[in-house]
Formats: sequence, C-alpha cells, structure tokens
Amino acid sequence: MRLAEFEEAVEAHKNRVFSLAYYILGRHADAEEILQEVLLRLWRHRRKVEAPRLGAWLARVTRNACYDRLRRRSSAGRDAIRAVETAQLERAAAPQPDPEARATTAEMLDRVRDEIAGLPEPFKSVLILREIQELKYREISEILDLPLNTVRVYLHRGRRRLRERLASLPLP
Repeated sequence: MRLAEFEEAVEAHKNRVFSLAYYILGRHADAEEILQEVLLRLWRHRRKVEAPRLGAWLARVTRNACYDRLRRRSSAGRDAIRAVETAQLERAAAPQPDPEARATTAEMLDRVRDEIAGLPEPFKSVLILREIQELKYREISEILDLPLNTVRVYLHRGRRRLRERLASLPLP
C-alpha cells in the first residue's frame, strides 16, 4: 500500500473506526486516541493487510485496542460503552420536545447505554457491530473470528437479553 492508497483508506474508514471506538469507550477523547493508534498500526502493517479485508481488519484492531484500554482504565464500570447517540433518541422524540421530554429522553438514553454496557461479551460486541455500526453478518464474523451462524445466535440472544434487561426497568 502506497501513501496515496493509505490516505484513501484513512478517508474511507476513519469515521467507522472512530464510531466503533466511541461506542465501546464512551469518551470522545479516548476514541480519537484509538483512531490515531489504529491508523498508526495500519501504516505499520500496510504491506500485510489485503485490500478486500481492510474493513474487517480495522474493526478487529479497533475493538482489540478499545478493550485493551478498558482493561487499563480504572473506572471501567457502567460507562464502558456508549451504544446509542443522543441524537438518535432525540430524532425519535417530538420535533420540539419540552424540557421534561428532553430529560426523559436523556434518562432513557443513559439506561440503554448502561444496559448494553452490562451485557457480557460477545453479545455486547455483536450488538454494537450489527445495530450501531450496521455491519453485515459476514463482516462481524470476520471481525470477531466467529462462525457466521454463531454470530446470528449471539445477536439473537444479545437482543433478547437487552430486551429483558430494559423491560425490567421502571419507566421514567
């Protein structure tokens, strides 16, 4: 991979890498650092990474870098993952919500994030990659190094667990 090809790859994939890191880490600054780290790794391994597998390679490296950071983070509790952006929930709300509606939306967002953060692996990663990153099953299979059917099973079970966890919460 030459410099021009590297620059093209960076432009094509940087947003997805940042987004995945943000959802896993929940902090903008951490996601930016992971993005830089992943792009540096891509540069170092540019001759080994095959173009058709670049997206999966980047997602796998990003995920691994994020979980390495979480292991080092002292307060990796409930804020370890941010799976739903505030904008997504606000779009689902009324066009001009009143302050009470905004507070309710923010509270629900926090609950969803906390419940996703509480899911065990691999359910958490599969849910993020499919529902948030909108990756195809085959891509998730490559990233997590799991058989395709296993990805489907984990996604089904992860959705069910999340539904159960959310249903058991009192409404705001």
